[in-house]
Amino acid sequence: MALARARRGDSGMNYWPGFVDALSTLILGIIFLLTVFVVMQFFLQQEVANKDTALGQLNVQIAQLNEILALEKAGKVDAERQLSQVSAGLAAITNERDVLKQGIGALTSQVEGEKKISSGALVQVETLNQQIAALRSQLAAIEQALDASEKKAKDSQTQIADLGQRLNVALAQKVQELNKYRSDFFGRLREILGNRPDIRIVGDRFVLQSELLFETGKAELRPEARAEIDKIATAIIELSQKIPADIAWVLRVDGHTDVRPIAGPVFKSNWDLSAARAIAVVQYLAIKSIPPQRLVAAGFGEFQPLDTEKNEEAYKRNRRIEFKLTER
Repeated sequence: MALARARRGDSGMNYWPGFVDALSTLILGIIFLLTVFVVMQFFLQQEVANKDTALGQLNVQIAQLNEILALEKAGKVDAERQLSQVSAGLAAITNERDVLKQGIGALTSQVEGEKKISSGALVQVETLNQQIAALRSQLAAIEQALDASEKKAKDSQTQIADLGQRLNVALAQKVQELNKYRSDFFGRLREILGNRPDIRIVGDRFVLQSELLFETGKAELRPEARAEIDKIATAIIELSQKIPADIAWVLRVDGHTDVRPIAGPVFKSNWDLSAARAIAVVQYLAIKSIPPQRLVAAGFGEFQPLDTEKNEEAYKRNRRIEFKLTER
């Protein structure tokens, strides 16, 4: 020791031990700081992992909400808007997570921010669950209303069907009544006009040959035809007093011609001629006090022949005026 002191005394002051001590202290400090940094990084990674887990759970919840919303029949627009809001919140959380990974130096403030955002997202999810429950209640109410409407519609259809059946029965009765009066009408006409070859009954129609009432190619009633129509008017008036007022009957006068084209400047076609003849008869019946609302005139031209043969006898049969008692 004395030798060491002597040597130090010989060479002056020795700084090396102090330098070594200072250097050791600095290295220990650096190691301590590195240890603290590693520990902080470990805890930071744990916190980030926890955030990833929370975000994964949020993603699962969002997927479940999407499935529930897809099953909803009503409120689809509102639910989709809310889902979009949650997705936007999730995107914001993801962005914050990325910022957190990049900014390790600002760990504490960023972690607090993430906690706040996570809490806000959970609040949004809870709010969305409540809204979904409300939408389900509304859907149930709508379905109940639809069920009630369908039941009411079925009841109405049943009533309509019953009403239609009763109406058909009533119409059938009216038709039967009208058929009875038609038979009476034909019978009375037969009594008045007598059995003549130019006057006959075909089905539900009373048929007069056109030659009995009109000149060839003309639509003016012959003077002698007026007496025949007067008899028909008398039978109609007698019958109208017997038919109940609730039967909507009309006397339809149909004009028919043969198939040969008409020649002359007055009428352009057999259709025109047949219609004009029917109108002439109807107008004369109206003069004879037959109510006009009970009269109908129709022209069929050559398109509904009784005889399709191409001879004079067939042409004569097809040229005719028909009287039909029918419903309006």
